[in-house]
Amino acid sequence: MDKRKVIYYQDELKDEFSTAVIEPKKIDGSYVYDRHGFFRSVSRFFWYRIIATPIAFIYAKLVLHQRSVGKEKLKPFRKQGFYIFGNHTQDIGDPFTPNVFGFPKTVSFIVHANNVSMPVLGRINPSLGAVPLPDNMEAYRNFLNCIKGRIERGDMLVIYPEAHIWPYYTKIRNFPDDSFGYPAKSGTPVFCFVNTYQKRGNLKKPAMVTYIDGPFYPDMELPLVKRRKKLRDEVYETMCNRAENSDVEVIKYIRKEDAEVGAEAE
Repeated sequence: MDKRKVIYYQDELKDEFSTAVIEPKKIDGSYVYDRHGFFRSVSRFFWYRIIATPIAFIYAKLVLHQRSVGKEKLKPFRKQGFYIFGNHTQDIGDPFTPNVFGFPKTVSFIVHANNVSMPVLGRINPSLGAVPLPDNMEAYRNFLNCIKGRIERGDMLVIYPEAHIWPYYTKIRNFPDDSFGYPAKSGTPVFCFVNTYQKRGNLKKPAMVTYIDGPFYPDMELPLVKRRKKLRDEVYETMCNRAENSDVEVIKYIRKEDAEVGAEAE
């Protein structure tokens, strides 16, 4: 568990509080999003189902003490691809928990380039579903083809719209509607999940309770910009309501301006 007690922030849209320091590589037109072939399929199955899936369940249950509420909402979509948006509060847990509540569905993640830039894990993470954001237009076309293919094959495509990790944060940060453009264009169904932190009796470490909601559908009668915003607002409101179920604050987040005003008042 993160040992920090207080974190001071300045910009909830841009501040990053993950303890990992990684130099991201450039995702350009030469980056291959999907490698095909027999050996690639065997490699993905090995890393994803034989290695990562059991670890995800063990970590979620024994370390995070995680349980899911509402995962039955996903059952009618077992053979259909969809997008799911969640809050970003764990560096290790966030890649694991969707694989737990989404099982047996195959899960893909839209991620920062950091996730494919690490010396060892960077080579494995694509087999675990990592789809890095592109850095130029040539890569962007490949990226769009990739996520379209993942949806068509029936994946659960996870997006963390807050973008930056705030460990154990118990509210939902304001986030833009950019990433909602993917389902808004295609009419693909959308779900959301919120990881909350709740007391476990007198124990110090809280339990993670994950709430799953949806489906939400883009209003295809609206222009794309309004369609995207409406979809984002519906998901955001639902996530904010679910976040109220947190009843313990492991790390206190204080805006720097507020701290400075308080110090001056003293």
